[in-house]
Amino acid sequence: MSTDLSSPETTDADLSDSDLRDALADAVSAPRVFTRCDLSGADLRDTDLTDAVFADCRMDGARFERAVLDGARFTGGGAPGALFAGAECADTRFERMDLANTRWQGALLTDTVFTGCRLTGAGLTSLRGIGYTFSQCNMMLARGKGLSLRGRTLEGLRLDEADLASADLRETVWKESRLRGANLVNARFAGADLRGADLGELGLDQAGYLRGANISPAQAGLILGALGITVVE
Repeated sequence: MSTDLSSPETTDADLSDSDLRDALADAVSAPRVFTRCDLSGADLRDTDLTDAVFADCRMDGARFERAVLDGARFTGGGAPGALFAGAECADTRFERMDLANTRWQGALLTDTVFTGCRLTGAGLTSLRGIGYTFSQCNMMLARGKGLSLRGRTLEGLRLDEADLASADLRETVWKESRLRGANLVNARFAGADLRGADLGELGLDQAGYLRGANISPAQAGLILGALGITVVE
């Protein structure tokens, strides 16, 4: 299978299951652009893809461990099961992508933005950097222990049954989002505005982790109702 990447722009290429590390080590005149390429199972570990563009590419199970992806743009397509552990992703953008079951352990995500992405079951533990954010993303069952989203506006997130243990969610503002069944053990919510979040029926142990957050009277009624307490006006 040919892996000729001598040009910075690659379109409609089948690069699946290819080891691209040597080919991507060659210098090119501009940041690389991949359009509608099949990179499923491709090996891109330790490559320098600064400011690269991946448009409508298929990247199922691709390996991006320790790759330098600073300033890169990933739009459309998908990379379910891809590995981004240890990758450098400062100021990287992921838009409208299927990133289900991806692995990000130890990745640097400074100012990285995920918009309209499917991140179900994603492993988001031990992340480095600050300022990363998620908007309009499906993050059901995501493993986000220790996530730091302090001060962020979190809009359109679905975090049903996600693991948010020890997450820093202080001063966050939640809009049209869901936290049903999420693990909130030792999460910090001081100063958070949770009125725009669907909390589901929290038990007393889980409700205790919301200490310091602002909730609506309706949400308070649901929490008390789950405990068998009826609020009478």
